[in-house]
Amino acid sequence: MYNAVICRYHEIATKGNNRHMFENQLIENLRYLLRSIPDLRISKVRGRIWIERRDREFFSSEELTGIDRYLNYAFGIESFSPVIMGPANMEFIRATVASKAREIFARRFARQERVSFAVRARRSDKKFPLRSKEIEIDIAEVIDREFNQNEGLYVDLNHPDITVFCEVRDEFAFVYFERQKGPGGLPVGSNPPVLALLSGGIDSPVACSMLLKRGCRVHFVTFHSSPYTPPETCSKVKRIADVLNRHQHPGKLFLCNLVEIQKAIRDNCNPRLRTVLYRRMMFRIAEKLMSLCGARALVTGESVGQVASQTITNLGTIDEAISTLVLRPLIGMDKNETINIARNIGTFDLSSEQVPDSCTVFAPDQPATAVALDKAQREEQRLGDFWAVLDEIIKNCEIYTGEE
Repeated sequence: MYNAVICRYHEIATKGNNRHMFENQLIENLRYLLRSIPDLRISKVRGRIWIERRDREFFSSEELTGIDRYLNYAFGIESFSPVIMGPANMEFIRATVASKAREIFARRFARQERVSFAVRARRSDKKFPLRSKEIEIDIAEVIDREFNQNEGLYVDLNHPDITVFCEVRDEFAFVYFERQKGPGGLPVGSNPPVLALLSGGIDSPVACSMLLKRGCRVHFVTFHSSPYTPPETCSKVKRIADVLNRHQHPGKLFLCNLVEIQKAIRDNCNPRLRTVLYRRMMFRIAEKLMSLCGARALVTGESVGQVASQTITNLGTIDEAISTLVLRPLIGMDKNETINIARNIGTFDLSSEQVPDSCTVFAPDQPATAVALDKAQREEQRLGDFWAVLDEIIKNCEIYTGEE
């Protein structure tokens, strides 16, 4: 019996004169995410975003379940609540509280003998005859009467079992009983797009999620080494991209076969430098692909010292291969922190599937941990015109745009 959902934001409210741009982007994203639920109206009312049926009737339980699910993918929302909205008068508020209290408080009493509650009211309409504190007292008396002054029902303003919320505005009032946490951050699309190096591992999907949360639409590039890696290498990354794309208009996934340049490096270069040389080639390919999706920065899941290629020296040598801005949101995180985020965003189980990736192909037994730039450049000179190979890789890459 709810006829609206109120969405709150926190960080957007700090944006000053640019606030409307972030609000409009969030509304656009919500319309996309909720597109499978017909006849919705999404609007902005004084620092809140409202979701209603166009006919203003009550939502079905299936509709509310769907809205709840999709709002958890909507970066920019701090919290949200299903509400009962009606005229701005105490008659409506009392009747609504009495009706819902029978259901909500009775469920609590079925599980425990004593139930605590609090009432939180806010009066935005200063012409309303009761002040916020008076509204709270009035509602508390309604609840007390509904349960015949049950001794097991008591007020606890600090840690209540149930909180009844009420807000009175000029044009309407609404009552609700829960605040669900949203994903926070900024709406996707409010910052320029990026291209992320996405592997089948744990780290890079987390890095992608963190950039999505900062308002960037994320496109992806992954590398395989067919026939040395199986088809499952690509299908796994596609499934990870599908999970990340729940938050946005699907980003493109570029699937590039790296094997020809890997073989050239294997046959001509110092084996201890292979991993760093692979990464330099990956960065060069990614920089070329950025123009195909309008990306303004490259994103990786690297963390200082995690593997041989991620030492400070090697990261600097890898970065020098391109002139593009490289973002590394996990740079100071340890593995356990990354795993916790991966579990929360729903990629951990997929990433844990044991499937070979391109980094393991022709991998050296003892990779160098401090490859100086001039040394890497000398090794690359042994490859001759490696750009011809990279251009062929880019030309033949597959582009994946959504769930198959």
